[in-house]
Amino acid sequence: MNPKTIINILAILVSSLGVTMIVPILIAWFGNETDLFGFIIAGTLCIVIGIPVWLFTRKYRRLTIKDGFAVVTFAWIITALVGSLPFYFSGLIPSFTDAFFEAMSGVTTTGATIIGSTQTMPHLENGIESLPHATLYWRSFIQWIGGMGIIVFYIAILPLLGVGGVQLFKAEVPGPVADKIRPRVRETAKILWLVYVGISLAEAIMLMFAGMSLFDAVCHTFTTMPTGGFSTRNASIGAFDSSVIHYIIIFFMFLAGVNFSLHFRALSGNLKSYFRDKEFLYYLGIIMGVTFLIFISVCLKSDSWDHINFRDSLFQTVSIITTTGYGTADYELWAYFAQLLLLGMMFVGAMGGSTGGGMKVVRIILIIKYILLETRRMLHIHAILPVRIGRRTISEDVIRNTLGFFLFYVMIFGASAVALTALGWDIESSIGAAASALGNIGPALGEFGPTDNYALLHPIGKWLLSFCMLLGRLEIFTVMVIFSRTFWRT
Repeated sequence: MNPKTIINILAILVSSLGVTMIVPILIAWFGNETDLFGFIIAGTLCIVIGIPVWLFTRKYRRLTIKDGFAVVTFAWIITALVGSLPFYFSGLIPSFTDAFFEAMSGVTTTGATIIGSTQTMPHLENGIESLPHATLYWRSFIQWIGGMGIIVFYIAILPLLGVGGVQLFKAEVPGPVADKIRPRVRETAKILWLVYVGISLAEAIMLMFAGMSLFDAVCHTFTTMPTGGFSTRNASIGAFDSSVIHYIIIFFMFLAGVNFSLHFRALSGNLKSYFRDKEFLYYLGIIMGVTFLIFISVCLKSDSWDHINFRDSLFQTVSIITTTGYGTADYELWAYFAQLLLLGMMFVGAMGGSTGGGMKVVRIILIIKYILLETRRMLHIHAILPVRIGRRTISEDVIRNTLGFFLFYVMIFGASAVALTALGWDIESSIGAAASALGNIGPALGEFGPTDNYALLHPIGKWLLSFCMLLGRLEIFTVMVIFSRTFWRT
């Protein structure tokens, strides 16, 4: 590996994050808010440390594959660490464990929060709505930059990372295959970010026209597009009594869960690309089917077949499958059947190449097709039967990687759930929290449901779930490869 190169890139990241704190500093300054000095201290510390380290290590060398995995993994950890500093230095989150959990939840676009318990934070008696505007903005902003990817952002912006950028791109971009729109990785990263920024701008404008304030519109845009789920309100999107706002959020959550390369092709004039993509059709079909089943279940239990039940059913389905985690209703009051469907959606996730988490629809399709193909091979032993998704033949390498990912995912989920039960939580809460953290969802079940928070979780449990969030966001292998003996061999 090239330690100086790795440290150099991470130093650029730290100093750049320090510079981005200028915006919340200005918000706190003009609003005369209590978190001003927290941001000033955090921003100054990042710049004072980052720039000298960058200058000292600026001799650049070509990145290797090992360097790519190391940079991406450590970049996300350091971003969470930097993101936690304003929370901690301002005194709003006095526990460093809680501050890091909140920041890791933000940058990994999970949306799980420790804010809301007066038992652990009596100074925030009104929960999230007690937070100053600058802190609310920062919570949203770190989700937005984490959505499309910190490293993809720097590949797009900094020519310095153009060399060797393919290693970073492959290590970070979610999905079984990193979809390059252009031959050059930096061009691909720029296009993805332009699409991301363009759609974000459209959402913010629509939310303002629908009745949201400028501040709420920007913050919720910053957490919708990365499928993050942090809100400026305790009741999440349910605090806005407007069907127009709810449907705008649904629409943009849906878009955020779609492969961004399809958005680029559509914006280039090829609107048919959506419906020619098999994964998109499955993604759309799952949403429609699950929404219908949940709607029927909710209506039968409430004995009310009205529009609100349909809207809430659609909203929660899209929110969970895209791993956004917003809420308009307490789904724990729904029938167990509806809750089980939502738990299943936590594992499925959105499309590959989207900002969503979970296993991804394409992997679920691939696993099911592989199972069916193996059944056919039992009857036709010598037949050559390739696995196809649409017209695309899937290579054995991708199939092997997908099966390995699936086994790893299930094993980590099981181990995390068992660990949470060992910390004293019931089975429902443990299973829900493990699935939520690994899938980057946010709200879970039981004691960690949509109206609850993670404040009372034991510190060991918070560090465990923080690690699960990182694994889920970087799709396991990018992080786990660093723990392998082979990685550290020269």
